[in-house]
Amino acid sequence: MATAHPISAENGSVAPTASNWKADVDRWIYVFTAGLMFTLVLIGFVPDSMRRIAAVNAGELPPFPPILHVHAVLMGSWITLLLIQSTLMATGRRNWHMQTGIAGLFLLPSMVIAGFLLVPVRRSQLAEMIANAPANVAAQLQSDLVPVVNNIMLLQIRAGILFAILASLGLWFRKRDSGMHKRLMFLATLVPMPAALDRMEFLPQSMPEGTMTVELYPLAVIAPMFIWDLFRLGRIHKAYWIWIALTVPAALLTDRLWSSPEWFSIAARVGGLG
Repeated sequence: MATAHPISAENGSVAPTASNWKADVDRWIYVFTAGLMFTLVLIGFVPDSMRRIAAVNAGELPPFPPILHVHAVLMGSWITLLLIQSTLMATGRRNWHMQTGIAGLFLLPSMVIAGFLLVPVRRSQLAEMIANAPANVAAQLQSDLVPVVNNIMLLQIRAGILFAILASLGLWFRKRDSGMHKRLMFLATLVPMPAALDRMEFLPQSMPEGTMTVELYPLAVIAPMFIWDLFRLGRIHKAYWIWIALTVPAALLTDRLWSSPEWFSIAARVGGLG
């Protein structure tokens, strides 16, 4: 998440001769975007988590597995680090930024591993709940809930892979191309944002029937940063092309597999949830 400041126009950033207001926006647009992501995560997850905690306490849901707490802490740490890093650069504290950014090298693999471990654990919990439920309840869960969980796993796998690729590329560019680095770190963080956005019941949602809002809402989140880049550079920065090249095929594949017998057949092998 490092950003040399100021840097060359080739890296897609601030030129020393830029007017003051443009230079200010160049710095603070990333703080704004990180703050927006941070706020959306809180809005999406806090009310949902409170409801789930109440359901666990009432015996309506099984206790949260330890890996879920680990995953939540890691994801929260990542989005917090993004906000801290962008603020440090905006306020000229580049050395602190470089030092604290090392945490990303440890958070990235930890988050990916925790995310992929969480999927089968949660599915196993649901399988056990169905097995222990009365016959009529089990049948309803099997017909209504299992297909939704299967489709969500498709999104989870996609998010884990794309996040790992984009964040790894971002870290690789850390000392090579600061313009690529900072944008890729934000685009990587955008990948799992639907997990928060889909939990916002006050927004129109295409889930669980389809993925339209899963694809569209993140575009609104990244739009201010993208539009400002387009205005300042007069072109689409190459970091966005990398993101598009990865995201569009993944979205098309997700749409193709969504609720398909082929995908449900594959998903049935994970976590004993047939």
